[in-house]
Amino acid sequence: MQLPEPHPDALVASKQLQHVIAAEIAQHAGWIPFSRFMELTLYAPQLGYYSGGAQKLGKDGDFTTAPETTPLFGAALARVAVDLLAQTAPQIMEFGAGSGKLAFDILSELGALGVLVEQYTILDLSGELQARQEHMLRDFPQVVWRQQMPSAFSGLVIGNEVLDAMPVELVVKTELGWQQRGVGIDIGNDDFCWIDHPCDGAIVEQIPQADALPLGYLTEVHPAAQGFIRSLADMLQAGHRLSGQGSVAIFIDYGFPAAEFYLDQRTQGTLMCHYRHHAHTEPFYLPGLQDITAHVDFTAMALAALDGGLDVLGYTSQAGFLMAAGIGDLLLRTSPTDAMRYLPQANAVQKLISPAEMGELFKVLIVGKNMELAPALLRNDRSYRLL
Repeated sequence: MQLPEPHPDALVASKQLQHVIAAEIAQHAGWIPFSRFMELTLYAPQLGYYSGGAQKLGKDGDFTTAPETTPLFGAALARVAVDLLAQTAPQIMEFGAGSGKLAFDILSELGALGVLVEQYTILDLSGELQARQEHMLRDFPQVVWRQQMPSAFSGLVIGNEVLDAMPVELVVKTELGWQQRGVGIDIGNDDFCWIDHPCDGAIVEQIPQADALPLGYLTEVHPAAQGFIRSLADMLQAGHRLSGQGSVAIFIDYGFPAAEFYLDQRTQGTLMCHYRHHAHTEPFYLPGLQDITAHVDFTAMALAALDGGLDVLGYTSQAGFLMAAGIGDLLLRTSPTDAMRYLPQANAVQKLISPAEMGELFKVLIVGKNMELAPALLRNDRSYRLL
């Protein structure tokens, strides 16, 4: 791979993380599941990708998210939030807030609309990102940070590109049946290597028609993200019991319903790594210095929400959601005759809604309790595809 060279200090940190992972592999008889490897590379204290100090977002980072593309993304979410916050407590909780740009844009738009948010809670494991968030949001005293979910919450929950960064299990279909792919050490060169172990049949239960898939089929399953959704459901249910108010959660991420996620032809899964705006498929490359993600199985997420007592309120494409939220009208705040200001915004919106870019690949799942969506958001509903 022809990838940019990391800074020498970053290489030292990556080597330290490799030693941490290798020590854990040695402690577990020479094998850990890929989910644990991914967890360590992303979240190991001080050394993981999200818990370390390297810049993640923007031109000097590894990838760019929708809020970094245009403030109209956050403004559109704020327009949806107006109706939802009227049905519940005036509180917002955001998971994985990135640079803080989405929170800034949402709070700015809600402020312009005269909508009060009493508290905006951010849960983020990245020290580097929290520092950026604190600077970005210094003029919003209602913003607070937490390291863990509260036991109860009523209000609006937002997760933009959060589920894709949760550790996944890798499974592969072999002549011996489904195997769980994990990580060991190649004794010839001390590098990480793949090792497959027999897996519990329950681990592949979310794969529809698993027996019909071809030999060699490699894919991901999402127990960590499912567990997160169930914990979220518990939090919202507890909030309802305490306050009598409903709550709603909006998740925006790239992925598919199960019937599309586990297609016969998707034989190597969706795992992807991001380093300095280069995408590749080598998770062992520079642990701690690159992002590792997988597409989301939205059927599994919806079922976890239902199991937790929440309702699936809506599921649609990012394009359908943003258009229903009025992003076109927001764009026209800038006159098309002002080409210098209008064209960059129009190009950014086009990237967010174009089927060839983020508009169709990214989906929006909305779950909640005792809440109703505005009719405009239901016009493009695709919840039937989750079945």
